[in-house]
Amino acid sequence: MPYNEEAYEDTIMEIFRDTLGYETCDGRTIDRDFKDPLFPNELEECLSRINPNVHSQAIFEAAKKIRDMDLGDMIQKNKRFTEYIQDGIAVEYFDEKETRHTLIHLIDYANPDNNLFQAINQWTVVEKDKRRPDIVIFVNGLPLVVIELKSPSREDTDVSEAYRQIKNYLQDIPSLFVYNMFCVISDFATSKAGTITSEEDRFVEWKSIDGAYAHSKHISYNVLFEGMFDKSRFLDIIKNFIVFSGDSVKILAAYHQYFAVKKAIESTKKATLTDGKGGVFWHTQGSGKSLSMVFYAKLLQSALDSPTIVIITDRNDLDDQLFNQFTKCQTFLRQKPIQAKDRKDLIKLLEGRKTNGIFFTTMQKFQENETPLSERKNIVVITDEAHRSQYGLTEKVSRDGKISVGMARMMRNNLPNATYIGFTGTPISSKDKMTTEIFGDYVDIYDMTQAVDDGATKPIYYESRVNRIWLDNDLLDKIDKEYEKLAAESDAYMLEKHKSELARMSSILGAPDVIDNLCLDIIEHYENNRENELSGKALIVAYSRPIAISIYKKILEIRPNWNEKIKVVMTSSNNDPEDWKEIIGNKNYKETLAKKFKDDNDPMKIAIVVDMWLTGFDVPSLATMYVYKPMLSHNLMQAIARVNRVFKNKEGGLIVDYVGIARALKEAMNDYTDRDKKRYGEMDISQTALITFKEKLEICKDIFHKCDYSKFATGSNLDRANAIDAGASFLSDVNRKDDKETFIREGLMMRQSLSLCRSLVNQEERMDAAYFEAVRTILIRLESKEKLSLHEINARVNEMLEHAIQSNGVISIFSDFGKEQNLFDSKYLNEIAKMKEKNLALELIKKIISDQIRIYMRTNLVRSEKFSEKLMRTMDSYMKGNITNEVAISELLKMAKEIGESSKSGEELGLTDEELVFYDALTKPEAIMDFYTDERLIELTKELTKNLRKNMTIDWHKKEKVRARMRYDIKLLLGKYNYPPKDREDALNIVLAQCEHWAENVEVIE
Repeated sequence: MPYNEEAYEDTIMEIFRDTLGYETCDGRTIDRDFKDPLFPNELEECLSRINPNVHSQAIFEAAKKIRDMDLGDMIQKNKRFTEYIQDGIAVEYFDEKETRHTLIHLIDYANPDNNLFQAINQWTVVEKDKRRPDIVIFVNGLPLVVIELKSPSREDTDVSEAYRQIKNYLQDIPSLFVYNMFCVISDFATSKAGTITSEEDRFVEWKSIDGAYAHSKHISYNVLFEGMFDKSRFLDIIKNFIVFSGDSVKILAAYHQYFAVKKAIESTKKATLTDGKGGVFWHTQGSGKSLSMVFYAKLLQSALDSPTIVIITDRNDLDDQLFNQFTKCQTFLRQKPIQAKDRKDLIKLLEGRKTNGIFFTTMQKFQENETPLSERKNIVVITDEAHRSQYGLTEKVSRDGKISVGMARMMRNNLPNATYIGFTGTPISSKDKMTTEIFGDYVDIYDMTQAVDDGATKPIYYESRVNRIWLDNDLLDKIDKEYEKLAAESDAYMLEKHKSELARMSSILGAPDVIDNLCLDIIEHYENNRENELSGKALIVAYSRPIAISIYKKILEIRPNWNEKIKVVMTSSNNDPEDWKEIIGNKNYKETLAKKFKDDNDPMKIAIVVDMWLTGFDVPSLATMYVYKPMLSHNLMQAIARVNRVFKNKEGGLIVDYVGIARALKEAMNDYTDRDKKRYGEMDISQTALITFKEKLEICKDIFHKCDYSKFATGSNLDRANAIDAGASFLSDVNRKDDKETFIREGLMMRQSLSLCRSLVNQEERMDAAYFEAVRTILIRLESKEKLSLHEINARVNEMLEHAIQSNGVISIFSDFGKEQNLFDSKYLNEIAKMKEKNLALELIKKIISDQIRIYMRTNLVRSEKFSEKLMRTMDSYMKGNITNEVAISELLKMAKEIGESSKSGEELGLTDEELVFYDALTKPEAIMDFYTDERLIELTKELTKNLRKNMTIDWHKKEKVRARMRYDIKLLLGKYNYPPKDREDALNIVLAQCEHWAENVEVIE
């Protein structure tokens, strides 16, 4: 017996019952109103238990508020409920004497065992449609989690289908998701969790039960369930690790955020009692550091009894970005973050305050001061990017004898008794001793390798194009050395010393002929390789503000129609030339550009930047960065991490280098973990993606060595279409099953690597790759359970050819049928049958018939069994070599014709599609028509259908009493018509089986 979805569901229910201690039951056995998603009678009883000594009227009012969530759309209701579940419900009630107010808690977070935990499978809800999620997790009668499972043993279903099913539930039964905290999807091999607003790529695996990070991609199926649903941890996640960022984005902490924040809380508590060093929280860029800070700040309030939190950055734009993130989460934080305008404002905010407060400030607002800003101990200072050079503890003496105090020392002098914790997206340099002096050792490390394995980030790749703009190696070395000096010394004296060299560097990089070559190459590279990659978003990082303007003007000179496509984003100055003002704009204009750049459908595709947007600015679809600015160490790694965000089928981010940052990249990687250095120390696409592409391309060519596809590169559009046909047919041969599986797998890796190294691939290789991708697309569609659309195949194939073929023609693999073409139309089927490539024709017709059988399987048991058996017999004979593909095609065409004709039979008999289901069952037994006239059977069919519709209730077949009653009614009705004939008990069983099958799958309207 196969280990199917039902068996997997039973396994998960056992985990909840035996390992986690939840109550479990089958939802089909519960007598309830299916329009109510809440558990009947549990809510008020649980609220009374966890809110002792509270008036019953207050409990009633709280339950009423929960049930009557009638204002706003589903997401707005869910946001309100999330506030209720995390903070309680404020109610007003009358206690027979006067009106009173109180707060009713929905969960007892302090005593997990005081709550009712239930795992209920097959929980039916009827709203816009009838739907039955696999498992729903209830706490105190509230449906907080929906779990959708898929069969581990079926090849045509996976975790992605579970996600699509969740999305359908959101449309069909939104009332259930008003109370939802998060959802889980699993197919045994992969288990992920996400919220009602999460796209599929934001559903993430929970890879730890005890807080130890995994080191492999494969995690046992039980880890998510045991890791997330331990009762205490489950409640902790609900209260402290689920947040609405703004009004429409609900975020569930990833496992690395949860465990790291818990560690940081313990480290901070210890630091308040000892040396004030809370530690360093290193989570690689793009893995959610800002939100980890939000979760940390929320949990800190209860862990340290309402401390004051001061969040420090070293740049105004970073301060704004982080402040905006916290502001979006202010409901979750239960206080409004405040941004200090200046030093006086910071003093005012801290002055006289004893508890609470989340204040944002930049490092520059701390100055030398005789008296501290505050000597309180319950202040926690969170420093973003905790290891920049200006965080010095030591005093420095300039040439004129002036003593200057390092920023970190100044900060310590201003808040001498505070606890300090550093958050960073890049590792502390091995040369940097000051960071550990200030903050202590690492609290938690989530490196690049783990982040990519977890799907939290994407890898970054590198392409050098320095030689395209005439920058020689001597000059590059000079640039490197000057930049290193600048990075090492940041005081006024050294900056002055280097001004002349920096000016020379700027003049070289800004020379008109160099800018001309740079812009021509960026345009060529972008249009031919990156414009059609995802949303086409790209950043150009310029060395200086004047150079940014020069690049902008030159690109528009070459491409005047790019006026909406490319913009400049940088700070302005009162000394800027007049013609810059319109280009740069004011603060509001830059905010507008940020929104446009984050919108994947907006015509703005390229942003030229200098310093802005290089840290803390996230555009998930951004996949390309053109670098024309020397950068070092953490500044470099933070900048290039703009392209490592997760987005749909993004393979990674590409850094295109015009100033020779390769050495700086390698040096920066020295401070990463050993496994990061081993896996990502070499980012050059010529040594990574290109090698992979060529390897996979050779494998595909080897598989096709007996298939002549040479005309694809040299022939007409018709020749290309025929070549694609031939390739798909070639691998559809029954004797090439293993080759087909290998080709589909290796071809995917070929396409993925090509998306990164296309600029290094020659024309012949591009043509081969386009051909193989076209064939792979057709083969996947043929094996997919989705309904076949030849137009969709044509569109996908043409899309794959765009990068390889310059032609005004359109390749159509098949004759041009309309989008609404009936797949069982004889003209359509005969067109396929006439195809030269018989293996492909056979697969196409088989696909069409299989799709229709799947439709029948939902309600028409008789018809699905009939055609399924016929299809199996024909294909079995073909696979064994008993019949040729021509004979098999002929048999399938007969079957397709029969299916097409049978779909019309109901109309001829005056029966609806629903009635035809039962007519088929009544007439299936052999020789049954010898006993009854057509008119009598039609009359019986109509009455049987009407009777079933009238008396059927949801899940009747799972409730034994109701089921027995319905079977009795069906027999009674059949008896009225003297059906079945004597000694034909099999006919009765066929009808009863069809009735049960129909009732289980058809929609019920109550």
